[in-house]
Amino acid sequence: MEKITSFTIDHIRLQPGLYVSRKDKVGKETVTTFDLRLTSPNEEPVMNTAEMHTIEHLAATYLRNEPNWKDRVLYFGPMGCRTGFYLLLAGDYVSTDVKELVKDCFRFIGDFQGEIPGASAKDCGNYLDMNLPMANYWGKKYVQLLENADESRLVYPE
Repeated sequence: MEKITSFTIDHIRLQPGLYVSRKDKVGKETVTTFDLRLTSPNEEPVMNTAEMHTIEHLAATYLRNEPNWKDRVLYFGPMGCRTGFYLLLAGDYVSTDVKELVKDCFRFIGDFQGEIPGASAKDCGNYLDMNLPMANYWGKKYVQLLENADESRLVYPE
C-alpha cells in the first residue's frame, strides 16, 4: 500500500503552524485540507482529549456560523495524534487565504466563557469530557503563534 499524504510529512522537522495538508478534487470542486498544528510532534506533550473536544465544539460552532466562510466549511476535527486539527474547506486555498479566519476562530476559543455549545447528553456522545480553561489556553497560544507566522509556519518543511 502507498503511504497516505499525511504520513509523508517529516514530523521530526514539523513545527506548530497552519499548513495545507492536501488538495483533493471532488468533481469539478477542490477541497483544501488544512493542518492546524498546535504542538510540535514528538517534542512537546500532546493535548488532552478534554481540551481537544472543547476546541472541536467551539471551532465547529464558530466556523459554521462565520458569515463569509460558513458555506465552505466541510469539516473541523482533531488529529488522532492529538497535536492539532484538520479543517476542510470547499475551494482551492493556501494558508495565507485562511490565516485571518483561523486566527479569529482561535481568538473566539481563547476568549470563550460560558456554556460550551453542544455539551449536553442530548447533543454529544461524550459531553463530560470537556476542559474550557485549557481550550482557552490553547486558543490564545495558537493565535499568538499565527500573529507572527512566517512561511516556515505556513508551508510544510521539505
